Amino acid sequence: VKVHSQTSEQTADTNGKLNKKRLCAQHSGITLSNLKIMYNVSESKLKNLTEENQNLKTRNQELETRNQELETQRNNLTQQIEKKETEWNELNVTRAQWTIDAYCSIEENQRHCNACQDGWLNNTSSCYAINNPGLNEQKNWREARENCRGKGSDLVVIVDEKEKKYVSDHSWESSGTSGYWIGLRVEDGRWKWVDGSDLTEESWKKPPEKDHCAISVKDRGWKSVNCSERNRWICEKAALSV
Repeated sequence: VKVHSQTSEQTADTNGKLNKKRLCAQHSGITLSNLKIMYNVSESKLKNLTEENQNLKTRNQELETRNQELETQRNNLTQQIEKKETEWNELNVTRAQWTIDAYCSIEENQRHCNACQDGWLNNTSSCYAINNPGLNEQKNWREARENCRGKGSDLVVIVDEKEKKYVSDHSWESSGTSGYWIGLRVEDGRWKWVDGSDLTEESWKKPPEKDHCAISVKDRGWKSVNCSERNRWICEKAALSV
């Protein structure tokens, strides 16, 4: 009986040890599996962080390159501005000299300045160029205005009756539908001057027909004609204060 009892105890002890080993093995398997999962997660995170870091480096390089390009552009623009300023200053000097030469002639080694340059007529505070070419060289309204603006002036803007009479008196060799372009045309259904002001002359209110402009006819005032017709023209600009 005693021998059988000892054998039973040994068997129970052996089974207990086996169970412990089995539990340890299972625990080790679970732990190893968890470690593998954690490793894979960490590896994935590390890979993502590495890619993100590389993307940031690439983006940073792109920004540095773009910054260098912008810096180059800024330097180029600065140089262009400086060049334009130099050209503008030189142009102003040239214009100033041209103004002096145009308005101030030299006679007996002395300059004598006039309110208007040669070929222009002075009346109060304005200078007028009466352009009276032959028939083949006459211009439509737009061409006439371009000619005036090329001279630093514009088609005449008449502000009162005195100026209206002055312009009419100097509308030489005009008659009937032939006259001198003035700076008055139909725009947006209204008669407007080239300086942007509306016509306020109550004694002359013609229907604002589309594509019509005004001419000055000697002793007859103004007349509305199509802007495409060819006529003489009168330019005006401010007189020089002398």
